[in-house]
Amino acid sequence: VRDQAGRIDVLVANAGIATAAPLGEATEEVIDSLFATNVKGTILTFQQALPHLNNGASVILTGSTAATRPDEGLEVYAASKAAVRSLARGWALSSRARGFRVNVVSPGGTRTAGLLDLLPTEALEQAGEGVPLGRLAEPAEIAAVTTFLASDAASYVNGSEFFADG
Repeated sequence: VRDQAGRIDVLVANAGIATAAPLGEATEEVIDSLFATNVKGTILTFQQALPHLNNGASVILTGSTAATRPDEGLEVYAASKAAVRSLARGWALSSRARGFRVNVVSPGGTRTAGLLDLLPTEALEQAGEGVPLGRLAEPAEIAAVTTFLASDAASYVNGSEFFADG
């Protein structure tokens, strides 16, 4: 990135995985995998980008509505995404000297390949029925929230969490 574009104006840390683990069945492997990707991956992404971020850059982390409303069997995933929320709030304060804005986009159920692989069709339909809009989000709808946070229209938004949950 540095060689082609110079500095980074917008960083989106979007990698994440979800693994269902019913109460009492979360193996050490599942716990380590979720936290390695969702928490450690977010930290390392930010740390690697930090020297290349422009002053005033927008950093956007991907959280999840599960962090505040965990579904049954996704408690460990929810805990990993709650950690991401805490990172954003802490980094918003810690990076004030360089003027970074650090925010979180927390989608609800979204029709991504990961969710489609995780849940059977019937469960996906039921998940959509529980949303006020009556359906799961499309990835482009979540991207629109991210685009807003990356824009100058969000120049005074920092340390915040935006829910895109229908």
